[in-house]
Amino acid sequence: MNQLLSIASFARMLCALALAVLAAPALADSVTRLSIDKGWTFRMVPGHAQGAAHPEAAPSRAASVPGTVHTDLLAHKLIPDPYVGAPEAGLQWIGLTDWEYRTTFDAPAASLRHARSDLVFEALDTFAEVWLNGHKILDADNAFRTWRVPVEGKLRAQDNILRIVFRSPIAKMLPQVLAMPHKIAGNYPSPYGDEPKDAMTGNFVRKPGYHYGWDWGPRYVTAGITKPVTLQSWDNVRIDNLHLRQDRVDASRADLTAIAAFDAARAGTVELRLWQTAPDGKRTLAARKRAELRAGANRVELPVSVKHPQRWFPNGYGAQPLYRYELEAGDGKTALTALSARTGLRSVALRTDQDKKGKAFYFVVNGIPVFAKGANTIPFDMFQPRISREQLRKVLQQAKDANMNMLRSWGGGYYENDAFFELADEMGLLVWQDFMFGGGMQPGYDDAFRASVVAEARDQVRRLRNHPSVVLWCGNNEEEIAWKYWGHGKTLKAADPAFADKVWKGYVQLFGVDLRQVVKEEAGGIGYWSSSPGEDLQEVANTQASGDMHYWEVWGNPAHPVSKYLEITPRFMSEFGLQAWPVQRTIDAFATRAEQQIDSPVIEAHQKFMAGKGNERLMKYVNDEFGTPTAFADFAYLSQVMQAEGIELASLHHRRSRPYTMGSLYWQLNDVWPGSSWSSIDWFGRPKALHFHARRFFAPVAVAALRDPKGTTSVSLLNDRTKRVRGELRTRVMTLDGKVLRDERKPVNLAPLSSTKVADYRDAELLGKSAAEDTVAVFELQADGEPASRGVVYFAPAKQIAWKEAGLNTMLRQDGDAFLLEITAKRLARGVWIDFGALDAELLENAITILPGERVTLRVTSAATEGALRAALTIRSLADAVPATTPQNRSPSAP
Repeated sequence: MNQLLSIASFARMLCALALAVLAAPALADSVTRLSIDKGWTFRMVPGHAQGAAHPEAAPSRAASVPGTVHTDLLAHKLIPDPYVGAPEAGLQWIGLTDWEYRTTFDAPAASLRHARSDLVFEALDTFAEVWLNGHKILDADNAFRTWRVPVEGKLRAQDNILRIVFRSPIAKMLPQVLAMPHKIAGNYPSPYGDEPKDAMTGNFVRKPGYHYGWDWGPRYVTAGITKPVTLQSWDNVRIDNLHLRQDRVDASRADLTAIAAFDAARAGTVELRLWQTAPDGKRTLAARKRAELRAGANRVELPVSVKHPQRWFPNGYGAQPLYRYELEAGDGKTALTALSARTGLRSVALRTDQDKKGKAFYFVVNGIPVFAKGANTIPFDMFQPRISREQLRKVLQQAKDANMNMLRSWGGGYYENDAFFELADEMGLLVWQDFMFGGGMQPGYDDAFRASVVAEARDQVRRLRNHPSVVLWCGNNEEEIAWKYWGHGKTLKAADPAFADKVWKGYVQLFGVDLRQVVKEEAGGIGYWSSSPGEDLQEVANTQASGDMHYWEVWGNPAHPVSKYLEITPRFMSEFGLQAWPVQRTIDAFATRAEQQIDSPVIEAHQKFMAGKGNERLMKYVNDEFGTPTAFADFAYLSQVMQAEGIELASLHHRRSRPYTMGSLYWQLNDVWPGSSWSSIDWFGRPKALHFHARRFFAPVAVAALRDPKGTTSVSLLNDRTKRVRGELRTRVMTLDGKVLRDERKPVNLAPLSSTKVADYRDAELLGKSAAEDTVAVFELQADGEPASRGVVYFAPAKQIAWKEAGLNTMLRQDGDAFLLEITAKRLARGVWIDFGALDAELLENAITILPGERVTLRVTSAATEGALRAALTIRSLADAVPATTPQNRSPSAP
């Protein structure tokens, strides 16, 4: 009897459950994911025209996914290292070849049962035909898009064959470009004959532009599956995206809207719970909601309020606390699928207020007007998949340690991976993000091209919009000024006015309308700027009065002297730069000592400016200040001193011009390969002299003592802190041997977020009767709680100074898990460089000036022993590299 009652009760329960399910369908299971990263092979497509010349590429060989064809060929030793020596010309066949990638995989049993299954390709570079079990499922044509392809009904339990054919982007686009009666501008023509110089294909392809060569990197037009491939399957619903839109953030409250995008296989009801994990690890339920989903795409909003939020600040202005939100979708009892996102709570705005001189350009974060200090980033490697998180962490940590607070992610490469932005969030590095347009002109007049770009932009903005570090989206790099001022627009208007009008209208539609609309709809309130440099499509661009500015008349044409930087005072300097060779250890990695000559083929191959002749320009700037070195090692060293001192001059001028100028981003932070470039950190992550200088000239509290060519030294005190700072300014005049001619001290009181000019000195006021070639002025600011800041003013070019051996002495000793290096100098030592040869050793300070009789202690971090470090240690100063001074080269002494 009890059994019968139990059975009857169980039957009633089943009936009630069935009715409940019919009334409100709920989730049945989670999304099944299979990473398809094993068993890949690659080969040249059979029968390709390149096969006769390169039969070694015909057999199928193991491939890495994610990866590229260049790195796969390198792994099998079918090509030499693309970075060593000068192999570039001999590797251009790779970009002219079609390649096939292939693997097999078994479908999980759950995937075969599920209602929906998608193959997801996070990135395919670029023209890719995708075949599954003999059926073409995709023609991809944009390396910056994520491709999601429904494959339900096309899978089998075992041995699914996935085949991807990559067509040569040059061969595919060249007939179209050649057929154009008048061409639009490209960037850097190939010197290798793989495409005609007057028919550049790169700007017609949505592919990283730098693959086609730039003035800091080689031409390797690669292809491949550059990000993961996954099979995703589900029965009812998948959370596609979670947007944490910040509607209001201040010290008292943060109001957010969590916007979830769902892909539902069929209509039904879900219970949504949004969990918040605060920076201290405390987890709370932030919002909950029952939502009715229709089949297909759905959008659900959940309001969230955080009292007294821990706000996220840029580096130097506060901490970077991060909140994590996890959205669970379930049946009311069990969470069946979930998606999480991390963010920092902050308000941000780009201000372009009108004033008497034009329009401002600056960023306000949490109500603080931030002077942007930093650099431009370029791709970290020619082959993106091999960039590791640790490589990114090392370089971004170096940027943070150099007191940077902003990086401009330049538009001729690729959108950085998630790790880059996660690290920027953690380090307080604001990111100015370009869309991937690096220069020249685009076929914006083509509707299909623009549609592809809009889809790309939505993918990328949605991926990156929760990162608090991202503060601006910019349409392109230098395309507006190229059209207006570099001759292409004028030439095209003269040749074909109707086509020129069509090109410009297409440009305005793409960068003035389409991308602006995507950012407005998707970015959650982040600003948009149509082109850098510019004033957002105003008639005049790249001026000192409004908008942002690129300044290349120093280094570029007409190659003004470095002192010209003092005459250029923009609202926001987003590009300027000087080249230098990397450290000796890096040069040794790609060139033998015998090859290290200024005009050797290998050295010219790693100097991309002026098609390999950039050393002529670099030597001009070295000679302007230091004279002409005879040894290549001296040339490399002096190029670093020149670069560091020149960029310091410009950056301090920008900072002292606050609040008119509110940004100084030099070109460039990092390298794509080892060679001569404008970077402050080379491809191996080794800093040049510039990076050590940047740590000092970007210090929150600093002195700017800048002498102009007319012989006036202006002294300004800089305070980026949000509070008043007190301290002491010391002014000394001394000879190179250490005789003190003047020594004054005075208290200073610096307003928050300010630049304060405290003095102007004519040379005669500082020199008195002493000789210009033997005298320096030293300005030192010691502020409460801040590192000391020093500016040294020279009254003659270094090549006119009679440098004597500096008398440098060193002592190295163990200090816990690190070492201390003490250095003294008998005479003034400028450009002191400490090097440990082939040993890995890191210093926070290097490239310093040591005053006569001064003792400097530097901390050295290394896994090497004290004995090994001592044996490898070398130290040099300007006196060791500047050619001997002749009397006729000296400037006249001051009166």
